[in-house]
Amino acid sequence: QVQLVESGGGLVQSGGSLRLSCAASGRAFSTLNMGWFRQAPGKEREFVSAIPRSGGRTYYADSVKGRFTISRDNAKNTVYLQMDSLKPEDTAVYYCAAGLGYYNDLRVARRYDYWGQGTQVTVSS
Repeated sequence: QVQLVESGGGLVQSGGSLRLSCAASGRAFSTLNMGWFRQAPGKEREFVSAIPRSGGRTYYADSVKGRFTISRDNAKNTVYLQMDSLKPEDTAVYYCAAGLGYYNDLRVARRYDYWGQGTQVTVSS
């Protein structure tokens, strides 16, 4: 069992920044692949970013590449999503996810076994 708790969402103006955090418990954090997904009103959940258990290669959706940065701090059992140059189209509920498997591609939701409750990010124009 893995528990995930997101925090750091809020309301910001276009061009601003937010840093999301996801704290994990229940299993050794270093064994988990971690990802971020988001869902806007009336839209399907979409991939945002991912970082493997190794902390090596990272993945980003084209829509956020160059603006968002994913990182992890294994000592704190936490994964972060630094979001810069935010746009109104980034408005969504952001979900943290954890995966136990071994995969080359972490951009799809089925690679993950546990999900957080989500945190709202709203970007005003």
